[in-house]
Amino acid sequence: MTLPPTHRVIGPVARAGERGQSQAGGRPRVSFEFFPPKTPQMEENLWQAITRLAPLDPAFVSVTYGAGGSTRERTHRTVKRILDETRLKPAAHLTCVGASREEVDEVIREYWETGVRHIVSLRGDPPPGEGGIGGVYVPRADGYANATELTRAVRGVAPFEVLVGVYPEKHPESPSLDHDIDVLRQKVEAGATLGISQFFFDLDAFLRYVDKVRAAGITIPIVPGIMPVTNFAGLKKMAAACQTAIPSWLANLFDGLEDDAETRRLIACSVAAEMCAKLQEQGFEDFHFYTLNRADLVYAICRVLGVRETAPAAAEAAA
Repeated sequence: MTLPPTHRVIGPVARAGERGQSQAGGRPRVSFEFFPPKTPQMEENLWQAITRLAPLDPAFVSVTYGAGGSTRERTHRTVKRILDETRLKPAAHLTCVGASREEVDEVIREYWETGVRHIVSLRGDPPPGEGGIGGVYVPRADGYANATELTRAVRGVAPFEVLVGVYPEKHPESPSLDHDIDVLRQKVEAGATLGISQFFFDLDAFLRYVDKVRAAGITIPIVPGIMPVTNFAGLKKMAAACQTAIPSWLANLFDGLEDDAETRRLIACSVAAEMCAKLQEQGFEDFHFYTLNRADLVYAICRVLGVRETAPAAAEAAA
């Protein structure tokens, strides 16, 4: 009996890596988020990550604020060093928390004068003394009340690219997804030019959200935020704070691996790369990675997606 020939089906992840390009024929665009370091060792770790990822030529790299603006000065120092020592385009996070309108406006002007052209405009979380992440936000009487007001202020100072957060599973304080989309429309009217999503693992929820955004007539790019998972216990805490759903399939993948860091890393890379490949099938070509100041996983995922080194090595950046 003659058996039919075996047909090998090459999935979307393999195609991206094999061809070195996206299904649309172009190079996927990536961006990375870092957080400002607290200690000399964390500073070294951050710059090792920047050195490894900079040659991938990201569209921009964002630098976060802590809750309540608690890392403001460290954020400024990190942004300035990126400008001074690399060719990267830093997108500085800016929040309304803990500062007057005049103080925030001064920061915006300083960023423009320093050479920053991208700002991530966020309301921000309450300071730790007022509940921190998940606490009740009370705006200062002399401050900006929300990200819409902050966005308008940023654009009033200079023609920045203003990036704003979007929430596929709705903001924890929002009464509904429709309300969230109304708020996004207000941000766009105030000058927002791009939306970066909260991390998610429910692809259908993200796609439904984008469909609703487009149906509402909002046309700015929406970039999916990708969180490679290595510490599942830590992920559960972050997800609880921002009310991001953790699907049962993801929990099952990490079940019993508390003491097996290497297997967790392999699974994390596989899950994130597959998410990106499936999003590429839906037409998405931009991906924002929450790096947690670690480069290896993100670098590997980018390679799988066909992103290769195109910029000069950033070794001098850490010198």
